[in-house]
Amino acid sequence: MTHPAPGELHPFADGGDAGLLSPVSASPLVAALTGDRAVLAAILAVESGWAAVLEHAGLAPAGSTAVVASAAEAGRYDVADIARRAQGGGNPVIPLLADLRTNVAALDTAGVGAGKAVHSSLTSQDVLDTALMLLARNTVHAVLADLKGTTTALAHLAGQHADTLCVGRSLTQHSLPFTFGLRAAQWFQGVAAAGRQLEGLAFQVQFGGAAGTLAAGTVLTKGTSATPFTLADALAAQLGLAPAPAPWHTNRLAITSLGHALASVLDAFGKIAADVLFLSRPEVAELAEPRAAGRGVSSAMPQKQNPVLSVLVRSAALQAPQLAAQLHVAAANFNDERPDGAWHTEWPALRQLLALALGAAGHLRELAEGLRVFPDAMRRNLDLSGPLLLAEGVAAAVAPLLGDKAGRSGKQQLQDVVDRTLQAPPAEQASTYRKLFREAVPAVVVPDARLEELLDPASYLGQAAGIANRILAAFPEFDTPTDANGASRG
Repeated sequence: MTHPAPGELHPFADGGDAGLLSPVSASPLVAALTGDRAVLAAILAVESGWAAVLEHAGLAPAGSTAVVASAAEAGRYDVADIARRAQGGGNPVIPLLADLRTNVAALDTAGVGAGKAVHSSLTSQDVLDTALMLLARNTVHAVLADLKGTTTALAHLAGQHADTLCVGRSLTQHSLPFTFGLRAAQWFQGVAAAGRQLEGLAFQVQFGGAAGTLAAGTVLTKGTSATPFTLADALAAQLGLAPAPAPWHTNRLAITSLGHALASVLDAFGKIAADVLFLSRPEVAELAEPRAAGRGVSSAMPQKQNPVLSVLVRSAALQAPQLAAQLHVAAANFNDERPDGAWHTEWPALRQLLALALGAAGHLRELAEGLRVFPDAMRRNLDLSGPLLLAEGVAAAVAPLLGDKAGRSGKQQLQDVVDRTLQAPPAEQASTYRKLFREAVPAVVVPDARLEELLDPASYLGQAAGIANRILAAFPEFDTPTDANGASRG
């Protein structure tokens, strides 16, 4: 493998992977929050924050904070060169730290001795784990902003279409009458529940030193009022992270919980995308994605309007489980007091999960906010099954009115009606059902008017509206102030 000569422009010197083969996460926001330069900036923020903590505790010379902060400006560093040199020590902190010390020395023109504040008593894992928590916190905040935009849109759809009839499907077949409002509410529930889990994460600072005993920190604070624990808590406060009760070098729940939450969000996103992909097929045509210039085009077929937002979101959802699994595999293989290899496999998996979640969140929000709904097509598809769609409801209401006949219960008699109807061509099934039903159930038992009531899809929605309202009420922090009927809840 060849490397650019010193000073030669690396092909990815502008910040790393541009997302050419991952269009779902190819955006300036994703690059800014999860790209190589964002990782580098997070590492430098940890080192700069630590210098501030040490100076405040009287453990570094006065003036160190300003010098280190100036030296820690990310623009001073060559990301590609640091990435190449990271192969020497196995992580990017080591070469970056060397460059940081050089810059601190050059900028310490007043001779305050700011170099003493750099990395004192820390180890590479302290810095990189904390930096990744910082990176994750910033990214998750952005994911949640788009996620809440999505749930707001879905709650609105649930209210707007509380009475919009459509067909429910199970195992690919028509099952029962449904409402699009309930479908939107169920989408809302998946996203809101996953969002709540994501919102509840604690992004913990890492500290422990070379072997997780805080030995160097104990020496550093000897004879002062500070302790390694107070310094770690102060660093957490400085960076806006959560304090940790103890080093977690080999206890990776902070990472696996984050990975699980991100994968759960993408699971919920994927469900919506899968439904939209099916429901926007021309032969179904119940939904359509929002239109935008240049979106959905084909390189060969000018008429195509591909549901690209859903395609991109689904692509992210399909990648997430394997990435989350990688984090668990790594956690289960963290040997000794600091591991070999397993730790290193976390970094790309976690960053890719963050990038996918953030990219997909933006696309799904746009999809939800601009989703086009076609109630007439929903009714058309609902009517394809004719009265057979109401067979369960008819049986529940009518079977108890029928006595046994030829040793067959009322339910069995009505099942015979359905079975015989299914033998007729689809175009004739509606009339066949009514004819066979009347042969089995005379009008004196079930009058014509009552039969039409039973065959009205709107009469067999169960608690669809109630379920939708309960879903929205369960997640008030993700909801708009209207119920599934569009009425204000005050």
